[in-house]
Amino acid sequence: MAHETHAKTLPAQLGAPAIVDVLKMRALVIAAIFSVIALILALLGQAQDHLGWDHLLRAWLLGLVLTFGFAVGGLALLMVQYCSGGKWGLLLRRPLEAMSRTLPLVFGYWVVVAIFMKRLYLWAAVTDVKAALASGWTNEAQAHAIEFKRPMLNPLSFTCVSLLCFAIWGFYAWRLNTLGLKRDKDSADTTPFWIKKFENISGPGIPVYALTMTAAAIYWVMSLDPTWYSSVYGLLFLVGQGYQVLALSIIVVLMLSNDEPYRTILRQTEQHDLGKFTFAFVMLNIYLAFGQFLIIWSGNLPEEIPWYLDRIRGHWGIIITLDFIFHWLIPFTLLLSRDLKRNKKRLIWVCRWMIFAKAFDLFWLIEPNFKDAARNLHFSWGILEYAAMPVAMVAFWAAYFCMQLKTRPLVQTNDPHVAEILEPEHVQA
Repeated sequence: MAHETHAKTLPAQLGAPAIVDVLKMRALVIAAIFSVIALILALLGQAQDHLGWDHLLRAWLLGLVLTFGFAVGGLALLMVQYCSGGKWGLLLRRPLEAMSRTLPLVFGYWVVVAIFMKRLYLWAAVTDVKAALASGWTNEAQAHAIEFKRPMLNPLSFTCVSLLCFAIWGFYAWRLNTLGLKRDKDSADTTPFWIKKFENISGPGIPVYALTMTAAAIYWVMSLDPTWYSSVYGLLFLVGQGYQVLALSIIVVLMLSNDEPYRTILRQTEQHDLGKFTFAFVMLNIYLAFGQFLIIWSGNLPEEIPWYLDRIRGHWGIIITLDFIFHWLIPFTLLLSRDLKRNKKRLIWVCRWMIFAKAFDLFWLIEPNFKDAARNLHFSWGILEYAAMPVAMVAFWAAYFCMQLKTRPLVQTNDPHVAEILEPEHVQA
């Protein structure tokens, strides 16, 4: 065994490297191209089955939920890091802060959903339950659920609860980002004060995030089917956000590691730790999803099982099988490898795959809620929106994220873990 003997020091330049501007321009080009493709697909779909614009809105909802996961999930992981500590926070803190500052764009995405909610949500479109039931627009289960849940599932509640959630997330994002800059300007002697201050904010913030994120998941996704209920639904989204945020964070850190300052501070040890952290979320993700499926399927209750039947029958079984392979089996199998977690290029590709798998899983969650798609997986030009509109939305989000990443240094020099992460790393001779 041998080890490095030279001491590392932080570089003078701690800002984001020039590659961030290149990535921003690439994202904008991709966003423009896929926006045009999405518009063309909507026109083709409208001519084919008059559902082109509806599919555009459904795909828009998927893009909203995916970018919402990056922005608010990044904020949540930032608060977790402040409470848990650890060297991984020195690597991820500034990317996570930048993710949280993309919340205004996510809010803009949500406004579109709020404006067109009657084309997405059955409970918003149905004003007269009896007339909808008599005309065959709804079945008895849907009519009963809409009538029973009307105090909660109505346009005013949808709007007010969503605005309240955005206000809370915005407050925490503003507060943590503002204090992060103040901490940069302070001396290292005040570190214990700042650690305690961030813990006092983030500690209560984590359960607040869990509650507000659950409310958003219920209103934005779960209520697409007014008959569906699940006590673990919010937790599934919580774990899913950790799954996608860690994948994106690793991609950002590893892509920036060819330049300073990450070239100096990123060691193989921390890279391997981040890979193990991500592996834990892969395990937890499948545990919760399969646990919910197993309990409901074994119970076989008539008010619960239709939700899964809509997503298994009519060739949807192909999608759920691929979802299992994409979302869990492939990441689980690959992240078992110690060597892969220490290989930058391979780990980046695994994390990219995980983000794609998360989007694929959201497609399986969203599309079968609609009458034309439930137990009826079929090709249409409109359904290809799921491969176009979310890509455009995520690309716009990525460009905005790059802009935010450029606004402050990537390393907090007064972090107590700076000296530790600059220590020589043992390597094989």
